[in-house]
Amino acid sequence: MNLFDLTGKVAIVTGSTRGIGKAAAEALAEHGAKVVISSRKQDACVEVAAGINTRFGEGTAIAVAASISDKAALQNLVDATLAAFGRIDVLVCNAASNPYYGPMAGIADDQFRKILDNNIVSNHWLIQMAVPGMIARGDGSVIIVSSIGGLKGSEVLGAYCISKAADMQLARNLAIELGPKGVRVNCIAPGLVKTDFARALWEDPERIAATNSTTPLRRIGEPEDIAGAVVFLASKAGAFMTGQSMVIDGGVTI
Repeated sequence: MNLFDLTGKVAIVTGSTRGIGKAAAEALAEHGAKVVISSRKQDACVEVAAGINTRFGEGTAIAVAASISDKAALQNLVDATLAAFGRIDVLVCNAASNPYYGPMAGIADDQFRKILDNNIVSNHWLIQMAVPGMIARGDGSVIIVSSIGGLKGSEVLGAYCISKAADMQLARNLAIELGPKGVRVNCIAPGLVKTDFARALWEDPERIAATNSTTPLRRIGEPEDIAGAVVFLASKAGAFMTGQSMVIDGGVTI
């Protein structure tokens, strides 16, 4: 038995046209899953889905654009997935936003609300939309991409860190609610990863050198470093894990 085999499974991955989401979708497809690529722009989704279909076979991926701030668009994402593949086995809530960088005293109300809505409430919406089929089959995996920011404070990413801590609690609550129905809910908490979100840091030689010098593995993460954890949590390999937050940070938080 291959513990990581996802043949016959269907996965939705939000924010999957770049970075961690794209790497996760590609890894899920590589292990046999059908994947739904979703982000705000349909053309970007189509491009990534086409690349996956070229690598793993036509029909492996479809593209369904959806803004996580739009509840109707999220419902359409679920409906389109069910229309195309007939089921949802894995949901990866990866998309998030952070419109503000600075001390909490300077954040505007609309910025704070956007962070909370996009990073917490939208996950709640999408999970509620996607899990009924999982419950009916008595099997499913929900994966929320949180952050080590949810485990510590920050002088410049306070609201974002608050939202990521809340995602961890969302996973714990839902794990208790959905566990008896066979559905697992977990978080992944990445450290600094080479994505557009952190581009200003890793493109600055001095800043990245300083960061690497205090990281036990002496490097920041790559999107592929997180993708393996998604496959683990989606597959039979992670069948007895729920309500947890997997920290993948090169050792920073130790």
